[in-house]
Amino acid sequence: MTQDLNPETPSHPPVNSLAELIHRIRDQIRRVIIGQDVVIDQVLAALLAGGHVLLEGKPGLGKTYLVTTLAKAFGGSSTRIQFTPDLMPSDVTGFRLFDMKSQTFQLRHGPIFTNLLLADEINRAPAKTQAALLEVMQERQVTIDGETMRLQPPFMTLATQNPVEHEGTYPLPEAQLDRFLMKVLIDYPDREAECSIVEMAAAEFPGAQSADSTAVCGPQEIIAAQQATAAVQVVPEVTNYAVAIARATREARSIGLGAGTRGAISLVKIGKAFAALDGRNYVVPDDVKKAALPVLRHRVQLTPEVAISGQDIDEVLRAIVDSVPAPRQ
Repeated sequence: MTQDLNPETPSHPPVNSLAELIHRIRDQIRRVIIGQDVVIDQVLAALLAGGHVLLEGKPGLGKTYLVTTLAKAFGGSSTRIQFTPDLMPSDVTGFRLFDMKSQTFQLRHGPIFTNLLLADEINRAPAKTQAALLEVMQERQVTIDGETMRLQPPFMTLATQNPVEHEGTYPLPEAQLDRFLMKVLIDYPDREAECSIVEMAAAEFPGAQSADSTAVCGPQEIIAAQQATAAVQVVPEVTNYAVAIARATREARSIGLGAGTRGAISLVKIGKAFAALDGRNYVVPDDVKKAALPVLRHRVQLTPEVAISGQDIDEVLRAIVDSVPAPRQ
């Protein structure tokens, strides 16, 4: 007998308040970031799930602005690091500097000590620097000269990649790509939204303050929202559905490297976040299906034959997800 996927129990109070909170944050961001509603919701889902985002898009589409606007919306701090071939791990994490006056080593915190970190063009830094950042992302702590320091929550990294320019880059290995909860694609806005953006930008004079978001909550409320999201209910049928999708990527002939168990875990985590965004305290199969592309597109690789044919990874993933029977709601 199939378990009811839509429990009739009352909605968990934190999820109700969470939906209202996210609605206010979303409205603040949309005042500034125009025409990218799907991207905003996916980034908010990753924040609620406590994960990191790989953001891919051409230059000039507002990636930096999105991070700073989100940080201001919950009263958090944000930092941007421009990754370059000469960037050292200590430039990210920090270092100890000998102070001649006090004759002691003074700790200088790196830009990693923040709430939202924008790692711009992460694939331009060498593997050693990439690994230092990814270790911090995984462990939520930094070790400098043997001293370990925890990062203040909430902490989230949004790393960007340019999908066009690959000269002089160091592609992230699959094991490191797997550390990102989602890969979000940001594309050009539609014509109407682009016209609005151009009108707003053209009306500003040099040195003017552009439209800005205001804080609707504090970092502690984001932490509480993450706890409420983790408490969202998932029945076994939905968990099995997420696992079935991940396993289907390993069995598909068009996929050379399928998603691992972390991919299935990420599907459930983002499914919980999408449910919370909709004001529900339970996950339905559509939440998992909605999460499939951003969660899996960076965890799988097409076979050389399929890649040469020009097929898009999202197109292949859609076909795989559609082939997996969803449990009845």
